[in-house]
Amino acid sequence: MNIYDQISHYKPFNIQEEKDQRNILSFLDTYENAFFRENEIAHMTASAWVVNQDFSKVLMAYHRIYDSWSWLGGHCDGDEDCLRVALKEVKEESGIEHVKALSEEIFSLEVLSVDSHYRKGIYVPTHMHLNVTYLLQADERDELIIKEDENASVAWFSLDEALERSTEKWFVDNIYSKLNQKLRMMYEID
Repeated sequence: MNIYDQISHYKPFNIQEEKDQRNILSFLDTYENAFFRENEIAHMTASAWVVNQDFSKVLMAYHRIYDSWSWLGGHCDGDEDCLRVALKEVKEESGIEHVKALSEEIFSLEVLSVDSHYRKGIYVPTHMHLNVTYLLQADERDELIIKEDENASVAWFSLDEALERSTEKWFVDNIYSKLNQKLRMMYEID
């Protein structure tokens, strides 16, 4: 099933996902270059909520641009297989080799605002990330490697500690908390 159909068939978890699903589909209907960051209005990205083997920890990176602990992921850059993008980004950003999707189904949908910033000396205007999130599982015994140009550190945190470590309040309140809630419901975690 292509990503458009996956997003169309996704059952939103809450009102945020319901509205964001509608907006992502509308954008994909309107723009042919929605999977390329050259579209400076918005573009598709893929993220991952990466848990360890017993679902007690989540993997996060200290993101240089956002100056906060955050999930892993990145731009699709023309690749419409968002799960492949999420897996690739997790490996690149953390050095983790043993990572797999717990499901090929979308775990979460988000439209995320990105403030203007400089990346490698080039100005990037304010834009939106049309994001698809997947639930991945990795072996926490794998060596973690920092991707110097993107993050300052990579670490495993308990589900609650992951929320405490992030300084992006909106993400904590609206995204990371939701991801933990869904994880706990799906896998009956206390």
